[in-house]
Amino acid sequence: MTGVKVRVAVSLGDPSGIGPEIAATALAALRRQLVPYAFGDASFARLARHAGLDLPSGAPGDPLPAGGALVRVTRLPAADRRPGRPTPAGGAAQLAYLEAAFGAVAGGRADALCTAPVSKAQVALALPGFVGHTEWLEARGGGARSVMMLAGRRLRVALVTNHVALREVLRRLTPARIAATVEATAEGLRRDLGVARPRIAVAGLNPHAGEGGAFGDDEARLVGPAVRAARRAGVDARGPFPPDSVFFRAAAGEFDAVVALYHDQGLIPVKLLDAVLGDSAVNVTLGLPFVRTSPDHGVAYDLAGTGRASDRSLRTALRLAAAIARRRRAGR
Repeated sequence: MTGVKVRVAVSLGDPSGIGPEIAATALAALRRQLVPYAFGDASFARLARHAGLDLPSGAPGDPLPAGGALVRVTRLPAADRRPGRPTPAGGAAQLAYLEAAFGAVAGGRADALCTAPVSKAQVALALPGFVGHTEWLEARGGGARSVMMLAGRRLRVALVTNHVALREVLRRLTPARIAATVEATAEGLRRDLGVARPRIAVAGLNPHAGEGGAFGDDEARLVGPAVRAARRAGVDARGPFPPDSVFFRAAAGEFDAVVALYHDQGLIPVKLLDAVLGDSAVNVTLGLPFVRTSPDHGVAYDLAGTGRASDRSLRTALRLAAAIARRRRAGR
């Protein structure tokens, strides 16, 4: 794929959120760097033209033009795509965009998938049990164990558990699951991000990583055995480390990634760096047989239609999707 533009399938996300508008500006800015296939509502054509992006339109099932296209998956009435006003029809549309974009990648008509933000609650109205892109794609990827990683310039964080209630976390944590996440993170860093010898830190669960058992035995019972198992598998894994200090140690360069045990433990520091320092992060799904990235933010109903939403994270996600696809092709 060297010298050839990567074909990126983009699902446009919630039609009432910021996804379509930031996709229009991001794709216009990167038009010379990749071939975009945007899967969304027919109304995206107007947003694209306004951003200076001229794409031919087609229907689902039509051949995809070599230079990119808008695939009109829906033709929603204006009431179902009003900025900041989600509707059940918009929820079903989000799922349809994702299915169509995934189909292009699975069928070999696109090289990578980049997903604009969806509303999990709205999609779940159309697909009960839907909890997020990562879990849906994992199921579609043949059941392969995937890992959700947020990657910025300063800090990369992978999660052992994703979108589950905090009370469920302890029930899902096992030494085997933690070790598998560490190993998948190391492999993803090597294969997709070009880190030759990844150094992985593993966060503890309790304050001060349990303080030698004073605050629980989860570190000794769960995390310690997982780290030892990963090291036996050849991974430079260390920990458990106190969660209140391991992230700034990684951001300072001591580690290439941190494996966090649950969603907010890992994502709060990443998003703080993004908000305060502008270190735009990208959601990368490791372990899948195809490339998938997304921005590190949600649908932002409060910003939709105001012209104030930033496409910075989506641009970064698109660039990274293309870079990973090139790297995987070169490694074959």
